[in-house]
Amino acid sequence: MKIEIKKIGNSDGVILPRDAMERFDLKRGQQLHLTELPGGGFQAVPYDPDFEETLKIADDVIDEYRDTLSALAK
Repeated sequence: MKIEIKKIGNSDGVILPRDAMERFDLKRGQQLHLTELPGGGFQAVPYDPDFEETLKIADDVIDEYRDTLSALAK
């Protein structure tokens, strides 16, 4: 599905067609979480505070054990 980034007031945004809203069970006002994907893309998923906390913990662990994880990846 192709959508366009448009100027909305002083911001930029996307307008999702009604069929996309229904297909993905999205509601007006719902928050989404954007995640960067390898290769330059991104993924938008419904915002989940518990998942956000899990990502923060994972980032902290990765920062603390960066050298160990790098060695294990070899």
